[in-house]
Amino acid sequence: MDDIDEPRVPKGKKSLPFPYNQDLSTVLRHLNRRTPWGRRQLANNKITAALLRAGMRLLHRHLGPGARYPVTSERLLLGPLSLGSVADEFAQNDPPFACVGHGKSLLRDRWQPYSNFVTDLINFAVWEENYRPQYRIRRAANTKELVHGSDFVGAVHDIAYQTTAEGVELPSVRLSLALMPTADGDDEIGRIISGVYADYLGSWKELYAAVIRERGLRLRAGLTLDDLANALSVATDGTIMRAIGDPGAGVVDDARRRSLMGTVALAVIHAFLEPAEDASGLTLEQAVAARFDRRTP
Repeated sequence: MDDIDEPRVPKGKKSLPFPYNQDLSTVLRHLNRRTPWGRRQLANNKITAALLRAGMRLLHRHLGPGARYPVTSERLLLGPLSLGSVADEFAQNDPPFACVGHGKSLLRDRWQPYSNFVTDLINFAVWEENYRPQYRIRRAANTKELVHGSDFVGAVHDIAYQTTAEGVELPSVRLSLALMPTADGDDEIGRIISGVYADYLGSWKELYAAVIRERGLRLRAGLTLDDLANALSVATDGTIMRAIGDPGAGVVDDARRRSLMGTVALAVIHAFLEPAEDASGLTLEQAVAARFDRRTP
């Protein structure tokens, strides 16, 4: 019976701030309960939300701007996200989050082994609902400018700067980038990162498709929308990582609200796309060869 009935989000949880007041049953996948119903109930428990809140504060403290803490999956467990650290932080929670109870016992009751808490916290940290309200508003404005705006180049620069500057600041983005080297030996981390990119790039591909359609463009022969989205995503990640690791490089210029990513994005767009009504039909390689492989008489 308990495998069938769907638990509702408790009324008391509705007093919590967004997104802790949301249904977390699809986000927290490693809770220590035998049945799906039991795991869903625990995912939407106020104490569970309070433990997540404590973990998120530690992530912001140790992975936010100015943090100086080497991050690997092992270091997360032994350092800022150790069982004791999270339990101590839980005791410091402010209302409306719970802070009463033995934090270590509460964590062990919900996650066994404890590393499952770290995995679920990562899931929650990179969950799109953590930044969706402002993200949706900005995406609507970006779509309007890129698809119909009169200053396409300016829109690309503005959006590139917003994306990279915010990526430098967001602990969830820093966490994703820091954990990438560990994904090769950790299937769960790999699944999380893959899922994050699937959601993230899916929304960007919708925007790119609209730009291509409304502005009368087409992809060069041999290239796909996935290629375009991945190329721009790789460039974004690289710009963010360089800005974090080498702030003096100037790849993000807050004073001018510009970033190197804007220049790279324009170069990728220019190389990958061409006017549909005047398409050359050349692949990217053929187009480059036509320009650079000319023989001197």
